[in-house]
Amino acid sequence: MMQTTTGALQESPRYIYNLQGTLLEACSCNVLCPCWIGEDPDGGACNAFLGYHFDKGEINGIDVSGLSLVMVCQIPGNVLTPKSWKVLVLMDDKATNEQAQAIADAYTGKLGGPLADLSQLVGEIMGVERVPIAHDVRGGAGEIAAGEHWLTAAMQPYHGPDGTATTLRDSVFSTIPGSPAYVSKAAYHRVNIPKYGIKWAFEGRNAVQGDYMIAYSA
Repeated sequence: MMQTTTGALQESPRYIYNLQGTLLEACSCNVLCPCWIGEDPDGGACNAFLGYHFDKGEINGIDVSGLSLVMVCQIPGNVLTPKSWKVLVLMDDKATNEQAQAIADAYTGKLGGPLADLSQLVGEIMGVERVPIAHDVRGGAGEIAAGEHWLTAAMQPYHGPDGTATTLRDSVFSTIPGSPAYVSKAAYHRVNIPKYGIKWAFEGRNAVQGDYMIAYSA
């Protein structure tokens, strides 16, 4: 006799966004940047960039795999102060208009979830520019370049006695919520965007790398 079971079938979650990739981040603070544990930045302010590459990803069903995004950030005080950041968005020029809008919607918080929590720190978006972005991580070393010499940086992670990359976990603040970050140092970190009056250059300052998975389902 055939047996039957009762009960509701489990439906697979519908992801509003599901992103996997790498983070390259550098800032004006010394190593390790105190912002990650909620303390005030070195020197009272933090000039930084957050560079995301999407190895695989969908946003509202739109494939964004292979694209990159950079946010150039001016943070005037404590990183956790709501609506305090000024951000210039550098969008991958390989993105279609549909892909660019999907990425912008996710990272400006319009779609909710952990990225919306991060977006609550932003008080002003200075502009959005479509530029070429090169985002590379090889053997633990990260390099990034965006625009016409607008932004360049190179970084290496720290390692423990057994060669394992040093990680930061469970910090009060994270640009890759839910994933560990690799504590790093940037050999150089240069930003020069005259159109927006943004210019700085640092050597041997804080950097962070990460392999992330950020997902939000309905």
